[in-house]
Formats: sequence, C-alpha cells, structure tokens
Amino acid sequence: MTSLPDWAHGLDLQPHPEGGWYAETYRSGVTIGDRVTATAIVFLLLPGEESAWHRVRSDELWIHQRGGPLELDLGGSGEHPAYADRTILGSDPSAGHRFQSLVPGGHWQAARPAGDEAVLVACVVTPGFDFADFELAPSPG
Repeated sequence: MTSLPDWAHGLDLQPHPEGGWYAETYRSGVTIGDRVTATAIVFLLLPGEESAWHRVRSDELWIHQRGGPLELDLGGSGEHPAYADRTILGSDPSAGHRFQSLVPGGHWQAARPAGDEAVLVACVVTPGFDFADFELAPSPG
C-alpha cells in the first residue's frame, strides 16, 4: 500500500526520515534556554511500513488516534538497540491495547502496524523535538 487513506489527505503529511509520514501540529512558544518546552506531531504508518530503530534525547509520549493497532518496541538505552519490551497501542483495551505509551528519552524505539490497517498516532515530545537530537540506528551488516 503506497497511497494514504482518504481520511489522512487533509493532514499535510510528509515523509519522515525514520519511515512513515508526519506533520508537526504543535510547537510550544515557551522556551527554557534555547529549547521549546514541548512539540507534537501526528505520525502515520501504512501496512508494511516501519518506523526504523531510532532515539531522541527527550521523553516521547505516543498516543493512538485512529486505525489499527500499532506495535511499539523499546530497545533500551545502550549504544545499539536491543529489543526489551513491546506495547500494542490501539483502541481495544480488552485485547490488551494501550491508548498511550511513554518512550523515555534516550531509549531506542521502533514501530509498525500490528495488522493490515493504517495507523495514526500523536507523538508529544518534551522538551520539544529537535532533529539535532534524532539518531537512527545504523543499518545491520
């Protein structure tokens, strides 16, 4: 699937370097030093797409918005990602889904749709996201 769902067309999404699609929806006007206190994006993954292993300096709160469930993997805070924990974000608590999950700052993370539906999440980062703090894991091999 390479086209966005009809419901996503008005979101002004652009490709994200980690995979998937995103649009910044909020950037705080409050700063501490040279950092904004918080940012937010909407982030869309299509079936078959993945958010590659990456990490950011700040805490990141993932919040399920729409679509199917999402597998969110945490890979520790070491030099390289090492699978440590999986959370399923989604809209069905009876199936073990969580509506939101926190990725602590400096921890590796990766995500993918858990089924054959596109999934939309919001990601709130505090202190605010800056691409200077973004690190993709090296490709294996």
